[in-house]
Amino acid sequence: MSRRPTISDVAHEAGVSKGLVSFVFNGRPGVSPATRDRILAAAAELGWRPNPNARSLTTQTAYALGLVVLRDPAILGSDPFFPAFISGVEAVLSDRGRVMLLSVVPDEERELETYRKLAAESRVDGVFLTDLRHHDPRIALLAELGIPAVTLGRPDVPSGFPVIDRDYGHGITAVVSRLRELGHTRIAHVAGDDRMLHGTRRRDQFAEAVRASGGEPIVVGADFSPDAGAQATRALLARDEAPTAIVFANDPMAIAGMAVAQQLGYRLPEQLSITGMDGSEMSQYLFPPLATVGNDPAEWGRTAAHSLLALIETGASEDVTLPAAEFIPRGSIAPPPTPDGSAVDTPQQTATPSTR
Repeated sequence: MSRRPTISDVAHEAGVSKGLVSFVFNGRPGVSPATRDRILAAAAELGWRPNPNARSLTTQTAYALGLVVLRDPAILGSDPFFPAFISGVEAVLSDRGRVMLLSVVPDEERELETYRKLAAESRVDGVFLTDLRHHDPRIALLAELGIPAVTLGRPDVPSGFPVIDRDYGHGITAVVSRLRELGHTRIAHVAGDDRMLHGTRRRDQFAEAVRASGGEPIVVGADFSPDAGAQATRALLARDEAPTAIVFANDPMAIAGMAVAQQLGYRLPEQLSITGMDGSEMSQYLFPPLATVGNDPAEWGRTAAHSLLALIETGASEDVTLPAAEFIPRGSIAPPPTPDGSAVDTPQQTATPSTR
């Protein structure tokens, strides 16, 4: 070659991504022996060696972990997941002499640039990847930058980073099963942001559960924000055959949906059943108390912090599967109204506050 070889040249020669080349030369786990040998052979043939300045990023210590969130601040402010997640992280970091650096960004371009800046300035020792997206570009970028990371959820692209995951389909199936047992046949789902893996996975799990029970799913798209949940509720209840139950992809949208339904004159749960997801603390104090699927964001935070610290300190960390999400039945669900519009008189379900 007439020019100095680059990591891109090595990746092309070995038939892999730049991220995998970076993983091999930084000694990270997640690369098969055969692929590792192929990458090393390609680098030797081309005469490529990693930049010592870039390699030094792995030995410097910032005593900080990063969380970069691509969300509209208005949406982030109404989502109880992140405060609870951060509290779980801080509970671990406070005993380890580390801090968390939070950055909220408006778009993907700014997000990727933020990671590059964090690496260039050695401001964090590792990062938490939340709100995984389809074909998420952050995975390869962080591998290329040599920044250790833990993903909340399993990516749909190759990744050598440890995964913290939870079976959410278990809880969604339980929601649908209970609503079908109560007699609901028109069950709708207000889905989350379809750019996010957990938004589409929850939508698909709902649709699969409804079809498995012999029904036909009704799905309306939203973005996890209360405003979008309110708009979706109005659209669903304006239909000629409105649903008798609505399953929302998170609690903030469900809470907004409850308010809209009551403004329109619906009695809950006698004329409309509503459930949420993520088991927010506030959900149990509504009237009626909101049925939901538990998630325990603080547990996500604690587990992710332990995993990321292990990766930083030892170079390896195992995937962790949290206990399956459980359905928490409460007073916001009941049998559907009879054909004449009257409610079926049945005891409401409740759950103790400790069931989360």
